[in-house]
Amino acid sequence: MTDKNQLAVKEMKEGDLEAAAKLLNEAIEENPTDPVAYTNFGNLLAAVKEDEKALRFFEKAIEIDEKTAAAHYGKGNIFFNQDSFDQAIEAYQRSLENGLNESDVYYMLGLSHYQKGDLSRSLPSLQRAIELNPKDIDANFHYALTLAQLELVDQAIEAFEDVLVLDDKHADSYFNLGVAYAYKEEPQKAIDMFDAAIKIQPDHVLSHNGKKQIEAQLEKK
Repeated sequence: MTDKNQLAVKEMKEGDLEAAAKLLNEAIEENPTDPVAYTNFGNLLAAVKEDEKALRFFEKAIEIDEKTAAAHYGKGNIFFNQDSFDQAIEAYQRSLENGLNESDVYYMLGLSHYQKGDLSRSLPSLQRAIELNPKDIDANFHYALTLAQLELVDQAIEAFEDVLVLDDKHADSYFNLGVAYAYKEEPQKAIDMFDAAIKIQPDHVLSHNGKKQIEAQLEKK
């Protein structure tokens, strides 16, 4: 017998949420103590922004088996989207404790700490996310941002350059490299980076402003 949970996940990936919902309803009716079906239904509801309903399904899965790591992760994402970062952090940590040692979990945990301004806690989680998935552009970018905000400028420059290896059209990385070179008092390099950002994204306001400020300072000298 084909597993209805697996079929439902396949339907979700293919965008047929109605078919997925039908399969998950059947899976829950056939086995009302299966935490996986409740977790998958929670993921489906989260995908259509039914956050409160999704939360109830994740909590039902955890009530059946508190070690359901994917349900804790799903809860974390709901809390993150609601800006409830302390609750998100707790949920992501529970997810890791129960064996979901995946890049996405570390990335979201790091991002939650970052949103709280707790950069020293953000950094190791983002670093672990990159170790598990070196090609994750968002994780690499937020890791670089965190280094920059901790004033670890040389390491930040290397990290932003790593992002550009993955995506050479990443305007925000060029902008942040411009800021870093301005901080290091290397004005021409800073201008070059702002120009690169503007070439990719002509309306990159921060790069235009950064370039103007440096040019104004150079004119005064």
